[in-house]
Amino acid sequence: MDVARLTSSLIRIRSENPPGSTADVVAFIAEFLDSLGVKNRIVSHPGGRDNLITTEPDPRLLLCGHVDVVPAIPDDWTHDPRSGEVAGGYVWGRGATDMKGGCAALLVACRDLIESGVEPKIQFAFVCDEETGGEHGIRSLLAQDLLEPRDCLIAEPTPEMSPAIGQKGLYRVDLSFRGSPGHSSLYPLVGKSAVMAAFDLIGYLREVHACPFPVDEDLQPLVAQSARVFSEIFGIEGGDEILTRVMFNPGRIEGGEKANIVAEQCRMELDIRVPWGCSLDALRNGIAEHAPDAVIRETDVAEPTLTPPDARVVRTVSCEVERVYGTVTPFLQWAASDAKYLRDEGFDVVEYGPGEIPTLHAVDERVGVEQLERAVDVYRGVIRAYSG
Repeated sequence: MDVARLTSSLIRIRSENPPGSTADVVAFIAEFLDSLGVKNRIVSHPGGRDNLITTEPDPRLLLCGHVDVVPAIPDDWTHDPRSGEVAGGYVWGRGATDMKGGCAALLVACRDLIESGVEPKIQFAFVCDEETGGEHGIRSLLAQDLLEPRDCLIAEPTPEMSPAIGQKGLYRVDLSFRGSPGHSSLYPLVGKSAVMAAFDLIGYLREVHACPFPVDEDLQPLVAQSARVFSEIFGIEGGDEILTRVMFNPGRIEGGEKANIVAEQCRMELDIRVPWGCSLDALRNGIAEHAPDAVIRETDVAEPTLTPPDARVVRTVSCEVERVYGTVTPFLQWAASDAKYLRDEGFDVVEYGPGEIPTLHAVDERVGVEQLERAVDVYRGVIRAYSG
């Protein structure tokens, strides 16, 4: 089975999160590894939230991928998001880029080396729950001390020539605002609106976003490189602002009771990405100060993380990307992934994988067949370097 067909097979196995069950796709991967003679273990949690780790002796490199995917509504797709259709040089479907294509490329690279007589010195970890915070996935495996090598490659989608060696921090909160109801005809002289309290907090975050944070001198070249990468991916200028400013999104707001009642309650789910140089404690205190009547529940918190550019795994992955593509440009990631949990526990982590980045979590998600094949080539080189 080639890498495109394996990607297609993984896409066709349902693993949307929510609801979060990965039992079927993990069982498929276990069967694939069994066929190669690779010892593995399934680590289960309620609701079918299954993970798989391999248990071969003396692993030197950890290879990770998540097998849960975000939901997809098929109405506007060119190909059904659950079909795994291979057409026009792409494999189409939810998870093609994020990140069943990367998982398939890891598996095929391992198979190729085994069939060529190489004994890969690796540990696989295919996990659930990445799309909803990793509680039952990578965080569970770390808590149980089941991951052995401290050098790690995660097959998250990245630009073809750009391994990700760091990522911004994350502050994700759920706020419940309380107001004092009254007749709307008397507001704002009478009553206190919970909806307007949420609006005021958004105004404060706009002010925070407007102020860039200074970057240490050693990070400045990486920020400049990353800005160029962002420009190429998204067609936007000012890409350095993505890394040097607080980015925020009030992803969900619901509140109020009726148009002629001053809102007594409002709930907001807020996602904030934290740049280097920004104090999480100061940000936390600022939000609390500008939402004094809100109950604030933190759902995910992480400082910015970085793997040193001279770390072995960074040098090895960069060398293989340069071999395959002729050039390499490491960059800093704008989003968050399981890498943050691993780096917090002392792992050196690089993210590198195939995918069409603009289609990530979007309609018509897909991954190029040629990208998949080149990713396999890169992964073979990386695994070989750790297996000699």
